[in-house]
Amino acid sequence: MAYDKFNVLKSTAVPLPIENVDTDQIIPARFLKATKREGFGDNLFRDWRYNNDGSPKQDFILNNPIYTGKILVGGKNFGSGSSREHAAWAIYDYGFRVVVSSFFADIFKNNSLNIGILPVQVSPEFLDKIFTAIEKDPKAEFEVNLPEQSITILATGESESFKINGYKKHNMLNGFDDIDYLQNMSGEIKAFADSRAV
Repeated sequence: MAYDKFNVLKSTAVPLPIENVDTDQIIPARFLKATKREGFGDNLFRDWRYNNDGSPKQDFILNNPIYTGKILVGGKNFGSGSSREHAAWAIYDYGFRVVVSSFFADIFKNNSLNIGILPVQVSPEFLDKIFTAIEKDPKAEFEVNLPEQSITILATGESESFKINGYKKHNMLNGFDDIDYLQNMSGEIKAFADSRAV
């Protein structure tokens, strides 16, 4: 299995109300040498999280212990810039399983879905409601329901639906990447090949 199955997630959230967060800000280019997915979380938002001497920047949201959870809430146009899949790896490795925004760059969105991060695109109005809920209570919980394709602010009961490609939804529910999907169909593929054998 490529990653954990995703069904329903209830979690607090970390707010990052910044628009046009690009992949170089998510994971700076100097950290792209590794080819395995492990360890990238340490350098997630590296230049925003740390000073040049390696000390944490106290005003950056990930360094504020008040905010925790498996949901990252970003501003509009999250994941723009270069197509590096390491950006999705860094977010997953840090511990986030959902990223919420009112708009995602397509390549980042697909890279996320390929490794088990659910990009939840909501309306600008609902995104504002999420940020308001977190500002009101940093421990506010949200429910992301993949089977029903909905996200709910549990404190108010307000909910909005989101779209996801059917194939990617199936893979996330089962914890499959593209190779896992094909391997899971190996019996059917063999039966089809046998039926076409001359």
